[in-house]
Amino acid sequence: MTRLLAATRSADKLREIRQILAPYTTLEVIDLGAAGIPESPDEDAVEAFDSFEENALAKAHYFAARSPLPILADDSGLCVDALGGAPGVRSKRFSGRTDLRGVELDRANNSLLLGRLRGVPDEDRTGRYVCAAALVLPGGAERVFIGTCEGVILAEPRGPGGFGYDPLFFVPEAGATFGELPAGDKDRLSHRGRAVRAAGEWLARALDDSAGNG
Repeated sequence: MTRLLAATRSADKLREIRQILAPYTTLEVIDLGAAGIPESPDEDAVEAFDSFEENALAKAHYFAARSPLPILADDSGLCVDALGGAPGVRSKRFSGRTDLRGVELDRANNSLLLGRLRGVPDEDRTGRYVCAAALVLPGGAERVFIGTCEGVILAEPRGPGGFGYDPLFFVPEAGATFGELPAGDKDRLSHRGRAVRAAGEWLARALDDSAGNG
């Protein structure tokens, strides 16, 4: 079994990554704490780029310099058409509230998003979640996988599940918000599910090829 380091401090992201990669039984997903990497203020400055791909790779390389393990890092966010693609790569920091974390930060971000979309008709409240999942392997090889999910931003939250903007993100294909969907259904349709599954498939195949050649 190969240990894969999930480079995130988010318990919600870590839970989803583990769920998504559970079918890949040759991979053991470990977190930063188990890898002995203490949290540092420097981490906040890593995701300083204007694309999900660049941010995911920057994060993966940051932790690859601190661990000998294969690294999986993702950057994701909500891109709303009526807002010119905002909040985009600044989805987590959209509200500007550096004093909040977790559920309280989610509420502040959601409140600002709803305020910005006040008066926008339903047909113009389209957008998509985007996830870039970056793999950096020992030796420096790297790959980035992109996943997207189209949806509509509701005028009020629905459902107790998910995190971030999930209760506002309605997926027509599912007839529900990410906040209403069971975890397995969300993982099947979501931006993160699609990107992380592609990364897992590629890594598992690479490991099989390496074992076969060894």
